[in-house]
Amino acid sequence: MADNTSSNGTFCTRDSAVESHMYPTGYSLFFIIGFPANCLSLYVAWMLTKRGNNLAVYLICLSVGDLLYILTLPVWIAMALGHPVDDCLCSIVAAVMYNSFYVGSGFLCCISMDRYLAIAFPLHFSRVREVRTAVLVSILVWTLEIVVHLSLLAHTGTIGSFCSRRTCVAPMPLRVADGREAMIRAVLGFLIPALIMTFCFLEINRALRRSPSTVFSERRKICCLLLSLLFTYLVSFTPFQVVMFIRALQEKENGCTTQLMRDLYMVFVATTTINSVLDPIIYCLVSESAKTEMKKLFLNCEQQLSRIYSSVVKPQ
Repeated sequence: MADNTSSNGTFCTRDSAVESHMYPTGYSLFFIIGFPANCLSLYVAWMLTKRGNNLAVYLICLSVGDLLYILTLPVWIAMALGHPVDDCLCSIVAAVMYNSFYVGSGFLCCISMDRYLAIAFPLHFSRVREVRTAVLVSILVWTLEIVVHLSLLAHTGTIGSFCSRRTCVAPMPLRVADGREAMIRAVLGFLIPALIMTFCFLEINRALRRSPSTVFSERRKICCLLLSLLFTYLVSFTPFQVVMFIRALQEKENGCTTQLMRDLYMVFVATTTINSVLDPIIYCLVSESAKTEMKKLFLNCEQQLSRIYSSVVKPQ
């Protein structure tokens, strides 16, 4: 959501149809697809974790972060439709949204690093790729993200007025402190993770090309998974981060946001949700172990439904 007044109360931009039309439709679609997809991904990851799959630990955390964001979408829809939303709830959904952005970045880096170590150094770092280590790393990522997020909120003076300042309403133009925060988030939460993921993908691809023992089909699946996750991440977040970076550089404390920049910002905020929707779908479709668990789940559901139907519909 966007605030259309500058800090001195002057009206800066015209109302846009992006919020009132695109948000309810787009977010409803994202919720309908993303909620069951992430629930399925969470179940699959939990079952794989019980079997000692350390990669599934990161997928659990990724799914939890995405689910938290998906669950805030009804609130964003309500605000876009003009329904009143409590200031505290407004700030909470904004905090969840930003945490989801950067927690997701962290765990995508963990997945990429795990595959890099497993393929480039198969005889080393075995303890790093244990479930226990993955749990400890996950706790560290969550803790780091929360600490950084709280530090940025303290830097912008938001913590003291968390329930009185509607942080879900993006100020237009950006305040100086908000501009600095946007640039820090762009570097720490987007640029560095993107570089890490790209490095891991390139090194994994190089290692697989040198490895004659790796079956071609397995090589293709590994590359397809990492490339798909990286591509989805870049497509989802690059436009938003670029617009935020431009806004942070150009907007003045008492200046005005152009209508084009405002519309681009509102569109690209919404398209970041694509990452939360597609990540679980990509993993479940590419990973053979995930597909095996899904087949077991669907077969079990089919059997249970057959038993219920048999008990309800008695033979004549």
